[in-house]
Amino acid sequence: MAGLKFKVTRQEAVLVPPCLPTPKDHLYLSNLDDQAGARFHIPLAHFYPHSFLKEDQDPAKVIREALAKVLVHYYPLAGRLREAAAGKLKVECTGEGVLFVEADADVTLAEFGDLHPPFPCWNELLHDILTPQTVINSPLLLFQVTRLKCKGFVFALLLNHIMADGIGVAQFLTALGEIAMGASGLSIPPIWKRETLKPRSQPSIRLPLYEYEQVPGKIMSVDELSHASYFFGPKEIESLKREAGIKTSTFEALSGFMWRLRTRVLNMAAEQEVRFMFPTDIRTIVNPSLPRGYYGNAFILACVKTTAGMLVSSPLSYAVELIIRARTSINNEYVRSTIDMMEVRGHPHFTAVASWLISDLTKIRLRDVDFGWGKAVYGGTAMGGVGAIPGIITFLVPYQNSHGVEGKLIHVCLPSHVMQKFQLEFAQTMEKETPPFIRSPI
Repeated sequence: MAGLKFKVTRQEAVLVPPCLPTPKDHLYLSNLDDQAGARFHIPLAHFYPHSFLKEDQDPAKVIREALAKVLVHYYPLAGRLREAAAGKLKVECTGEGVLFVEADADVTLAEFGDLHPPFPCWNELLHDILTPQTVINSPLLLFQVTRLKCKGFVFALLLNHIMADGIGVAQFLTALGEIAMGASGLSIPPIWKRETLKPRSQPSIRLPLYEYEQVPGKIMSVDELSHASYFFGPKEIESLKREAGIKTSTFEALSGFMWRLRTRVLNMAAEQEVRFMFPTDIRTIVNPSLPRGYYGNAFILACVKTTAGMLVSSPLSYAVELIIRARTSINNEYVRSTIDMMEVRGHPHFTAVASWLISDLTKIRLRDVDFGWGKAVYGGTAMGGVGAIPGIITFLVPYQNSHGVEGKLIHVCLPSHVMQKFQLEFAQTMEKETPPFIRSPI
């Protein structure tokens, strides 16, 4: 609910260390971990309703105590990032702990209305004392548990992306939930083994890596950015798949559609080279494959490029075919060439000029995370547009709307005047009188 205002009473942030002694050593980070494009914090939000079974329990206390226990297993997360030689980073396992904030809000879960990003008063629900400048030498996680007037609560998290990818985050939160509900151990023990993704002894870039090409041009202005979420139910998804006219996944159809629309409303020159990127999990692609429980960054950016004119003037099938081709091109050599390239070129940021990136989080089911109060009403990323360069990275998450329809939600972040045009064109393209559009300032 865009106009919702409420008051939050927040306690001071405290450090939660592991409840038992943990190793004090330095750990290697792979080139996929400490690349420039991963040096930012990911905000997550989980909303939980009141549970009569937990009437006498405080969620903040339960989660804080579970956190101290789970950090014994995930002890690197209680450490700090330090600068190492040649521009690399390493983890110093200090055992200092992670930040934890306890709060109360004079609002009910029902007053939020449909729960979707961007959330009203988000800065109240996550006390963001970690800034983009505090990636190094600072706590690697920030938690806030906000109790609501209805006895539900909001669990918010800020994670240093260098330490884990989406699958890794889900694994950690699942473990936290297991401990919170009384488990004595973890169903999936965490595995570090970042050395598996070390560069080759003689680094060699054997494939073109369009996602890291440096191209001339200006990055999209980040002044007065607006955030929105768009819902696609089964009917909209099937409609786009039919329009594509080829066998395609939901992600490929939605991404192709939204990429074309975004490019059109940004009014790029026809000859402007544009890129679409999407993380691809490499756990079973790389040789040797990564072990179950690996929670580091284990993805490669698949990338397609074309011109703005060709993209917007061609049918949807053109964009979809490009995305399919990029997805199927990821193999062990692609992974190894990317790792070697970062070693040679100093962990560069991916191409930001005229680029867009969607991370598909639909399979990791973040909303299934359960601390004993049941599954979240909404669980997932808190907004799009996050990253070292704002406005480029966004997310696709599973979502159930207020009518009980299961579908997909795509976060969008654009300059305010462009967002208004995006809304209108979305409605016209999807032939909807009332588009599944949500907009409010952060």
